[in-house]
Amino acid sequence: MTVTLEVATDSWPIEGGFTIARGSRTHANVVVATLREGAHAGRGECVPYARYGETVEGVMDDIARLAPEIARGLDRAGLQQAMPAGAARNALDCAFWDLEAKRGGTTAAALAGLAEPRAQITAFTISLGTPEKMAADAAKAASRPLLKVKLGGEGDDARIAAVRAAAPQARLIVDANEAWTEALFARNMAACQEAGVELIEQPLPSSADGALATLERPIPVCADESLHTSADLERLAPLYDAVNIKLDKTGGLTEALVLARKARAMDFRVMVGCMLGTSLAMAPAVLVAQEADYVDLDAPLLLAQDREPGLAFEGSLLIPPGPALWG
Repeated sequence: MTVTLEVATDSWPIEGGFTIARGSRTHANVVVATLREGAHAGRGECVPYARYGETVEGVMDDIARLAPEIARGLDRAGLQQAMPAGAARNALDCAFWDLEAKRGGTTAAALAGLAEPRAQITAFTISLGTPEKMAADAAKAASRPLLKVKLGGEGDDARIAAVRAAAPQARLIVDANEAWTEALFARNMAACQEAGVELIEQPLPSSADGALATLERPIPVCADESLHTSADLERLAPLYDAVNIKLDKTGGLTEALVLARKARAMDFRVMVGCMLGTSLAMAPAVLVAQEADYVDLDAPLLLAQDREPGLAFEGSLLIPPGPALWG
């Protein structure tokens, strides 16, 4: 039976906006690929990201371009060679997983040879802002067990101190989104150490992260923008202690599972993260998150409205998706 492809885009408002070192956003703009075969449909969602040269229009075109190949029998295995890693392949890869599960009357976890997923604690993100604004946001989230604090370079020592004072019991991880310089590194690292931060994500630009080989890092440092696929791990091994796996960077669940296994074998700590998407984008990542040291799949909690059905959360506890959502 022929598999047909549909591509659509949605925009979802973010509650209160979202700010990182590279700028601010008010909406999460996503692309959804749907594969249909008879009565069965599989969906996958991706988030095109300008940092990697992606646009919504370009990603939609890249996905739609494969419609004839899919109709002629291109499958998930063939997709890995037909398209490079990135958001477009992620949407299609996850749609293939969902379609395979629904067609076979099973689950994506079973198809991957994994146990059925368990509920996981996710980090909750505090957007970049003034120390006062970040302290107010942290105070509202102080009962959550794990906060992820967005930093921005100059002034980060004051920001992280303010967040720690406002949320004294929460575990903290931080994400600089490439905003630190070598000159700021020691001061900001010391401030994070004073605040009891457990992990620092991508402090230096990916183009300058070779400096991490000689900089003291008393807190583990995690690669995000510097990591896309398992092919990157050899270069990153001397520089980073952890890696952040995002399906929009790996090009889908298929490569994300390979990357996670290789990273653990190389003694990296593993975080599973996300772009700003809906529950449909988070659902496949829940499978990778099962063996992760840190889970950061809170995007639906940051939206003013999520798709229905969506993931269920009990505070910061993420409940695995049901088949009506994905997988």
